[in-house]
Amino acid sequence: MFVTFLKFAANRAAAPEFMAAHNDWIAKGFADGVFLCVGSLTPAAGGAVLAHGESREAHEARIAADPFVAQGIVTAETHEIDMKRTIPALDFLGATA
Repeated sequence: MFVTFLKFAANRAAAPEFMAAHNDWIAKGFADGVFLCVGSLTPAAGGAVLAHGESREAHEARIAADPFVAQGIVTAETHEIDMKRTIPALDFLGATA
């Protein structure tokens, strides 16, 4: 599983111009069955994406394709989590304990 933090960067003021394309990118992540959830970092610091089901390389390519990333509106920082324990509803994440 991946957790990617999208933190506002120097070009933050351009966010409204690219919001529709960013939202389309989010919708595609859900349609592809990769995004588990997305949300905002508070207070107004950017966003976060939880994703599962693709390689690190594929995930990094997906993140790079986000218009917010491509336009320098946010910087992306991805962390990979090797799940060890989950609630039963999240067993699909591959927890072994």
